[in-house]
Amino acid sequence: MSQYAASFDAQFSSLAPFVLYILIGAIIFIETGLLFGFFLPGDSILFSAGLVAAAHGNVNIALLVTIIVAAAFFGDQVGFVIGRVIGRPYLDKRESPRIQKMIANAERFYEQTGWWAVVAARFFPWIRTFVPPIAGISKMNYYRFLSANILGAILWGAGITLAGFYAASLPW
Repeated sequence: MSQYAASFDAQFSSLAPFVLYILIGAIIFIETGLLFGFFLPGDSILFSAGLVAAAHGNVNIALLVTIIVAAAFFGDQVGFVIGRVIGRPYLDKRESPRIQKMIANAERFYEQTGWWAVVAARFFPWIRTFVPPIAGISKMNYYRFLSANILGAILWGAGITLAGFYAASLPW
């Protein structure tokens, strides 16, 4: 992570605050909400954004964290809706016993441990992109997903960004 953090820190530090807010928000939204964003290094970007906010007084850490948490939250919401509205009807048309078994297993998993999976998935690259659509496909209760999404977005988005922000004050 430090290899990426140093690189992103150098790249982000030259941006105007408004551009930084938009860029970070867009990257986090794409990584968490759109399936093709799975390759983006969200953790490193969050940590670097915190470092940049600490090093440059013109970046408001409260605004940055708010944008990140909102982008993470809405990204997962979009992923869930994509799974529910597009993924499930698509898979229901398939009559393959293997696909039907996978759907049944996913439904069982999300019924039993889906809430914790949504919260914990935030901290695992690649997995965080795919958990919300699969939750939507498996028809996880929306309000359970919503509460897990809120907590996960706050813990992950604010936690890693603030870790970077406060790490900048350590004498290393």
